[in-house]
Formats: sequence, C-alpha cells, structure tokens
Amino acid sequence: MANATFYIIKPDTPQETPEGFGLYVIFLAHHFAKQGAKVYLNCNDKLHAEQLAELLWQVEPEQFVAHNLVGEGPKYGTNIEIGHQGLKPSWNRQLVINLAENETTFANKFAEVVDFVPCEEKAKQLARERYKIYRQAGYQLQTIEIEHR
Repeated sequence: MANATFYIIKPDTPQETPEGFGLYVIFLAHHFAKQGAKVYLNCNDKLHAEQLAELLWQVEPEQFVAHNLVGEGPKYGTNIEIGHQGLKPSWNRQLVINLAENETTFANKFAEVVDFVPCEEKAKQLARERYKIYRQAGYQLQTIEIEHR
C-alpha cells in the first residue's frame, strides 16, 4: 500500500521561514537518499526547481548528495532528482517530496509521498485538499510534527 506523510510546520520554528524550510527539505532528501531511496523533489515551476538545485550545491562537502534536474545528469539519474509540474520524473523514483502547492496528479507513480502543512492559512488549506486527494486515492496517511532541529 502507498503511504503519504504530511510534516506539520509549527509557528516560530526555523522551518517556518523560506530558508529554514529549504534546509529541512534538503535534510529530508539526504536522509531518504542515504537510505537508498530514489527521491524526486516536485517543485512549483522551473525557477523553483533551479533554486532548490542551487541550494543542494551549497551544503557542506561532507553532506553533499548527488542530484540532478529532470533531463540532466546520468541516464538513470542520481539519488535525488528535481523537477516541476509538467515534467516526467525518471522511471525509477520510489519517493516524492512534494513542494508544489496544488499538484497531486504525480502521486500515483510513487509508493511514498512526503508533503507539508505550512503555518500560513491559505497554504494550510491547500495542504488539506492534497490530504483529501491522497486519502481518496487509497494512500495510508500519517502526520508528523516537525521537531525543532
């Protein structure tokens, strides 16, 4: 059975800021990739994907994990692939970290979905809609409150 995990971002935590959230996404991507998962980062658009790719290049050398944008890199991709709506991820991806606000049509291609519930009310409502869509698609759902790191 497919799983969807929503990470809840609490107010007044580092993850509430764009910089802190980006670092947390990188932490999660590295965590899953180091466990052997082929991770797909689903962004809002091309600019968002490129910004995230740049952020992945800025980690400390000992924390670096190979990554590529969809269509770039080796034939079977690296452990972390970055794309956006309208692009097709490599066939061998098991886990998607969804960073897009209202896109869920990709989800049925993955055994594991990671999504987020932001603090801002409009974004929180969009997360609720995605949650309902995953539930209707038969995903096993869970929520996790992000611990301050």
